[in-house]
Amino acid sequence: MICQAPIDDIMFNILHLSQWPEVGALPRYAGIDHGDIRAALDAFDRFCTGVVAPLAQAGDVAGARLSEGRVVMPDGYGAAYERFVETGWQSLSHPVEFGGMGLPRAAGAAATEIVNAADMSFGLCLLLTDGAIDALSVNGSPEQQALYLEKLISGRWTGTMNLTEPQAGSDLARIRTSATRREDGTYAVSGTKIFITYGEHDLSENIVHLVLARTPGAPAGARGLSLFVVPKFLPEPDGAPGERNAVTCGSLEHKLGVRASPTAVLNYEGATGFLVGEENRGLEYMFVMMTSARFAVGVQGVAIAERATQHAFAYARERVQSRPVDGSSADSVPIIQHPETRRTLMRMRATVEGCRALAIAAAGWLDLAENGDEATRHDATAMAEFLVPLVKGYCTESAVEVASLGLQVHGGMGFIEETGVARFYRDARILPIYEGTTAIQANDLLGRKVQRDGGATARRFAGMVVETVHALASGDAQAQSVAARLDMARAEFEASLDHLLATLGRDANAAYAGSVPFLMLSGNLAAGWQLGRAMLAAKAALARDETCEFMTRKCATASFYSHNILVQCAADRARITEGAASLLDAAL
Repeated sequence: MICQAPIDDIMFNILHLSQWPEVGALPRYAGIDHGDIRAALDAFDRFCTGVVAPLAQAGDVAGARLSEGRVVMPDGYGAAYERFVETGWQSLSHPVEFGGMGLPRAAGAAATEIVNAADMSFGLCLLLTDGAIDALSVNGSPEQQALYLEKLISGRWTGTMNLTEPQAGSDLARIRTSATRREDGTYAVSGTKIFITYGEHDLSENIVHLVLARTPGAPAGARGLSLFVVPKFLPEPDGAPGERNAVTCGSLEHKLGVRASPTAVLNYEGATGFLVGEENRGLEYMFVMMTSARFAVGVQGVAIAERATQHAFAYARERVQSRPVDGSSADSVPIIQHPETRRTLMRMRATVEGCRALAIAAAGWLDLAENGDEATRHDATAMAEFLVPLVKGYCTESAVEVASLGLQVHGGMGFIEETGVARFYRDARILPIYEGTTAIQANDLLGRKVQRDGGATARRFAGMVVETVHALASGDAQAQSVAARLDMARAEFEASLDHLLATLGRDANAAYAGSVPFLMLSGNLAAGWQLGRAMLAAKAALARDETCEFMTRKCATASFYSHNILVQCAADRARITEGAASLLDAAL
């Protein structure tokens, strides 16, 4: 089964949840309307359905492999990437001044979902290139931007993120890769980097590695890291790829999933690097790329969850097994008629639609943070920074759950590789791990995003939820029921927030023992809030006599989420406020 992108739902979310009136009014998007975005996403969906999706199953079986220092991609990937470049899809949400289409971030998020639902192994190459573009757009010198951005935005060159090393893991303070300044102003970069997605391949003309390294005499720890551009091929004066740089692929990792994506060990042996910005500010600069990647990984979670959900619904409609539990038929019926299967399928649908709504709403805040006026930018930045860990953490953990449920719907056939649904689970399993594990996202949420302003942004978020609650409470019985559940979840969030802020000052271990449950509670509430906003928009459309199935289904999905998923906030509050002692006192 080929996955069809849920364009109607994506466009509904962009119009109603992404702060579109404010985003669409930004000077950067002058002349771009809703129809332009829809036309671009429809065309991209046709490309992904026809060109990318057919690669996925065979690519999973064959995998990327290393032969005599050269990465060999599975059949078809080279031709597909060539067509991707020819049609200019990498440029969709990037600046017009460097050759981009200039569409808003919400459209870029939608494109990320569409291509990763088709084949996450293919989509990973594009994801890291997007991150490199963002990093250089913000922190690169004018010369670096002129040399690299147009080529990255066109897709002719690809980008990577080189952070961790064998001894470091997620502790970047332990990075040892060195960078020594030469007389010509370049740096000799030496060291080994691991887990480098698309660190070596032959799909593009060049690979632009963004590398964290330590200069001689730099301060210890993360404060002493600098950021370097280290291209695979050193550019000639005219920008064409020239001499091969001293960076080689030592090996490829053999992975549980995303097997067609080459995950490389890269060895730098005095490779020529070019400093980005100032020395010892590398982690600060890299955070631009890390934020971009973390958000995009959350969207990958939406993508895998969507594909797993579509497959599960299709199978449940076709698979005939067992008579109805109410005795309404003497014959076996499609399993979609059984209550438990319906519950599982609705949990999948509601989760993926809630996560999509959260991601597209966050994309709007990211856009306002980057492109809004000075008055808008401060508040938008705070809200975007609060939401990104939720997109990364909640959407990826949810993707694993949804992929697992999809396998369950298939029963024993789901455990068989030939059905394809096991691949969704295997691919999804990396998402809560890379670009910072769920625990890292949770610690960042609590320690940096909540504690630094005394919970002001978190309380602002809760206040926005209250506004939606009040709007729903003035509606019909279905909306009032959602309002009640949403308000209960908001109360659980604020009680947890108060507890954690009070605990941080006297017992950091006890507070951080609840950081992951707090992230999951916050993400659950944020997704439920966005579905509540979606219900308001759908109810308004229905009141205008737009009695379409789509709007009715949006209301039903919001109702199901509030009564079956949002209620988990109470359990997470208990883990946060009452669970620390039993955890910290346990003998391990």
